[in-house]
Amino acid sequence: MAVTLNGQGLTIEKLVSIARNHEKVELDKSSEARINTCRAMLEKKIESHEIMYGVNTGIGEFSEIILTDEQIKEFQKYLIYNHSAGIGNPVPIESVRAAIAGRINVHAHGNSGCRLEITKTLIEMLNKGVTPVVCEKGSVGACGDLAPMSQIALLMMGEGEAFYNGERLPGNIAFEKAGIKIPGLQARDGLAVINGSNLLTAISALHIYDFNRFLKQAEIAAAMTLEALLANMKPYDIRLHKIRGFTGAQRSAKSIKKCIEGSDLLSGKMKTKVQDAYSMRSTPQVIGAAHDAVAYAKTQVEIELNGVGDNPIFIPEDNLTLTGANIQGTPVSLPMDFAGASITMICVLSERRLNRLLNKALSAGLPDFLTKGAGMFSGLMLSQYTADTLIVEQRILSNPASVQSIPAAADQEDFVSMGMNTALKNSQILDNAYGILGIEFMAAAQALDFREFKTGLGVKTAKDVIRKYVDFLDIDRPLYSDHNKMKELVKSCEILETVEKNIGSLE
Repeated sequence: MAVTLNGQGLTIEKLVSIARNHEKVELDKSSEARINTCRAMLEKKIESHEIMYGVNTGIGEFSEIILTDEQIKEFQKYLIYNHSAGIGNPVPIESVRAAIAGRINVHAHGNSGCRLEITKTLIEMLNKGVTPVVCEKGSVGACGDLAPMSQIALLMMGEGEAFYNGERLPGNIAFEKAGIKIPGLQARDGLAVINGSNLLTAISALHIYDFNRFLKQAEIAAAMTLEALLANMKPYDIRLHKIRGFTGAQRSAKSIKKCIEGSDLLSGKMKTKVQDAYSMRSTPQVIGAAHDAVAYAKTQVEIELNGVGDNPIFIPEDNLTLTGANIQGTPVSLPMDFAGASITMICVLSERRLNRLLNKALSAGLPDFLTKGAGMFSGLMLSQYTADTLIVEQRILSNPASVQSIPAAADQEDFVSMGMNTALKNSQILDNAYGILGIEFMAAAQALDFREFKTGLGVKTAKDVIRKYVDFLDIDRPLYSDHNKMKELVKSCEILETVEKNIGSLE
């Protein structure tokens, strides 16, 4: 069933279905009417020579230069040319698709001034699988993602490049093969395609979806490690967390406890410490804080997905053109810096639990480095090294980009969000996180194989999935293959999906 875009109700989940699952997109009929009404107003203003930024003026530092009627016709082309100035590898197809969907939803409000043909062409690109080639670097996230979005706009003129049916093709050839008509660019059309924080918001939306699934897997991994370390489970009593009041901590405590239900550890028959170390007993508070950070970021990202991120803004009912800064990326980059740092924090916690599994002095009777042949064998000793180097990189990347403004355009754009940098570094933080958590999963499974008691159903389920891919480490073997298999397993969310199938949702 197609996702209808009307400027409202575009959730992160719907965006994921468009970007990753290639769900069809359609424009609401009322949005078509609003776009046409706005365009008619704009054309009257052009005819009356009303001064409007980016329509009959230059942009940035050249905003005070008034264009002639003849220049207006050609200006959009050169606008797209000079802003197609990115660098680097292509952005993943799913991220570009999400950015296009977000831009359509901006147009759906009827405040952007472009022709309906432009919006409909973007819809055709999504529905027919034509994805522009977009360089990942070049946006400062202030006048929006001008450089990457301009590479999308190039296709509107039959230029640029696109991926289609697994091939990288010239834009005009991709359109021809897909049966899409090249609409060309008239007054305002080009700026209406590029002027918004669409790509950084799109990438952030996909991250939010993945962050949430990662945090649920972190809870499963924690449950496995807690069982292996014979943890005191009183810190996971929901009453403890309700008294304090944080929503995320309550959610996390319930999820971890749910994974351990049915375990001998909850019977009271097994000897546990009166009080465990922080890395064991404060897991709900820490993962819960990350849940709360990601939840806040989600609200901000969804506001942006459903708002009018453009400049200028045209308001037909008031016959008004307003120039402002609704293209500034800070409302997304600041919470996403926060959310990305929270993922790093969870990985630090994961590594500390890993340390307790491997250190005989801390592991409640488990063998050194989880090997039966200490001395001859080193077990998982070097797995901790790998986790540590990934965490150090995450810590470097957790320095916020949103405070790194560098002035541009002769100081006309003298404060920028650097939101694309936030998005790019969060991608690497998440990629590292899959590897770190995969190592904890592997170690926890190894540790549980040394224990002789009944584990919780969620824990058993997770361990069974892990054993499909990584065998018990009986004698030393090269571990890089196991590490990479576990990283891909965490990324795939197979552990999460199987656990939730057996014990219910971990929301």
